[in-house]
Parts: sequence; C-alpha cells; structure tokens
Amino acid sequence: MTDIAWIDPLLTSARPQAVAALLRYFRDLDTAEEAFQEACLRALRNWPENGPPRDPTAWLIFVGRNTAIDAVRRRAKNDPLPDERVLSDLGDAEAEIAERLDGADYRDDILRLLFICCHPDLPATQQIAVALRIVSGLSVRQIARAFLVGESAMEQRITRAKGRIADASVPFEAPGPVERSERLASVAAMVYLVFNEGYSASGGDVPMRAPLCDEAIRLARLLLRLFPSEPEIMGLTALLLLQHARVAARFDADGMVVLLDDQDRTKWNAKMIAEGLALIDKAMRHRRPGAYQIQAAIAALHARARRPEDTDWAQIDLLYQGLEAIQPSPVVTLNRAVAVSKSRGAQAALDMIEPLAQKLSGYFHFFGVKGGLLMQLGRHAEARAAFDRAISLANSAAEAAHIRMHLDRLAAETSKASGKAS
Repeated sequence: MTDIAWIDPLLTSARPQAVAALLRYFRDLDTAEEAFQEACLRALRNWPENGPPRDPTAWLIFVGRNTAIDAVRRRAKNDPLPDERVLSDLGDAEAEIAERLDGADYRDDILRLLFICCHPDLPATQQIAVALRIVSGLSVRQIARAFLVGESAMEQRITRAKGRIADASVPFEAPGPVERSERLASVAAMVYLVFNEGYSASGGDVPMRAPLCDEAIRLARLLLRLFPSEPEIMGLTALLLLQHARVAARFDADGMVVLLDDQDRTKWNAKMIAEGLALIDKAMRHRRPGAYQIQAAIAALHARARRPEDTDWAQIDLLYQGLEAIQPSPVVTLNRAVAVSKSRGAQAALDMIEPLAQKLSGYFHFFGVKGGLLMQLGRHAEARAAFDRAISLANSAAEAAHIRMHLDRLAAETSKASGKAS
C-alpha cells in the first residue's frame, strides 16, 4: 500500500477513544497526548506495509501505552521494555484490549476526557481550546487561526488550561450517574460554543473558521453515540446540522451577509437538513422538551419552508415563547420579536423589544432589528439613529457593511420622498 491517505481518517476517528484510554492509564493529559502521537507515528511506518490492524483503536492504545511506559522507565533509569519488534507483535495483547473496549468502557473513557476538558475551573475559551486540541486533535496553529489569535497566545492558553486541570486534581475514575447528568450539560454547552465560534465567522473569515462547525458536529455525534436516547443531545445535533446546512448561502460572492429570507435555498445542504429533521422529530417524540430541542424545532421550520413566504412564523413565535419559559433571555425575546414582526406586524414587534433597550444597549443585533422595524414603519430618522448605533457595535466588516446597505436604502427613500414633496 503506497497511498497512505486512508490512514488519516482511521487516526482521526480513533483519537478520542485512544487518548481517553491512555488518559485513564497515565492520569496526565500531556502524557496521554504524547503517547497517542507516538503511536500515530508508528502506525504511519507500520500500516502502509502491513495493512491496518483488525482494531486500529486497540492497536493505537496498546502501542501508545507501551511506548509511554518505556519513556517513563527510561526517565526513571529502570529496565527498558522489550525490543520494538516484540511490542509491534500485538497478537493476543491487542485482542485482549479490543475485547475490553466494549460500550461501557468506551462511554466512560470518552466521558472522562470530555468532562476534564469542560472542568468548571476553566473559562469557556480555555474549555474550547483544550477540547479542540486534546479531543479533536487540531493543531495549535489551526486553533489559533480559528480564534483569530497568534499561535503563541493560543499555546499559552492551552498550557494554562492544562495547568489548571492538573492543579485542580481532577479525579480520573469513571464518572457516576449523577456526575454524568450534571456535567453532560457543560459538555453540550462546550460543543455549542465550538459551533458558534465557527458559525459567527463572516466574509473572509468563513474558510478559516467554518471547520469549527464541522468539528462541533463531529463532537455532537460522538455525544449522541454515548447517549443515544437523550433527547437534548438529539436536539443539539439537529440544531447544529440544520444551522450549518445553510453555510453556502449565508454570504454572497463579496462576503456580504445574506439574510435568511434572501438566501438561495437551492444552496442549502439537503442531506444535512434531512439528518437534522429526522433527529429533531425523534427527539420530540420523547416529550421532554429542552432548549436545544426548541431551537432545533425553530430551525426545522425554516428548513422545511421551500420559500420564505411558506415559513410558519406563528408556530415559530410559539416555540420562542416556550424557549423563553425554559431559558429566559433578552436575546431570546429579541429573536421572538422577529417572528412576531412577520406574523403580527412591525409595531407589535417594536413594542416587544423596547423594554430590552437597557439590557441590550451594547448588542449589535438589537439595534439592527430595531432599525429594521422602524424603517418598516416609515420612521426613518429613528431608524437611521438605530442603524448608526448598530454600525458602532458591529463585530465584523460584513455586519457593518450590511447595516450600511440599510442606511443607503434609507437615504434613497428619503431622497425619493423629498423629490415627490417638491
């Protein structure tokens, strides 16, 4: 086998389970990661000649564990392990490890790894960075590019995160049922944050940061394999799929934002949408609604609409009301106001968001929505003031350019109205 491109997917898919198992052996993130990397190097030397082992994950765990033990013994000046040819003869040892990697062990190891990455002592940014490095295997350079920071700064962030984990003396035993339930929400939130880091990219940043969305979906699917009957994990996975399905239509050729109603729906990923719709339908049959499920149900209504005018805005309004009850937030109310504007008019939506002005005084989207509603009502001077405030709060050049487009429309309409009056 001279073409070794087939090896990379095997190593990528095996990484979470192998690193998690090595972490259980050595109780140290750096040691586990280094052991896995060494095992990957040996796989690149061994597999092209001999072909893949019957269980690549078990092979990587076995080789990684023994090379790490060898390194520990050398540092301790103890007797070295047998020759590498003996280590490479996996034989019954590999079979034994493969048999031990049943569903329960796999679940416990992966959960332990995810729980450590989402340790409550870590800020959200460090949780994401360390999870992308340890669980996903992204390089420091890739993570730094995605977060738009320097490589050395990201290296320091990950190092600090590992240091905090070590200082916190995180237990490495299999998590119990209560801890699993408590920490699962944190893991799901981390996956959602990873997705949002990619989804919030705009214009020229999209090629650089969109892979974070793909990685978040991969992690969500991993969680779904661990918790196949948990409706909120189904909802989370469905939400990410339905949102990411629109990526090709969210920006035009110049990197300008394209609003949902203006998007070319033929560019939406039909396969991804079908998977997301099937998952949210399955989740809702459990009749245990949660925030991710409701958000996914909203995304599903958009996905099912062949044309913007086919969107069931009244049902979206009801779903947002449910989300407000479960997860009250001014941002949720702001999003609901958009649905209300479609079903009950701009004035009803404006009345709804006015009480949010103080809480969202520094939020770009609040002033963008407010300006749009005022423009619909013909209150152009107030709309211009809202749009000016939105531009000052824009998070990207694409957002600012989108608001300037509205300001240009306002100027054109004002000029047209003045011409008629004269």
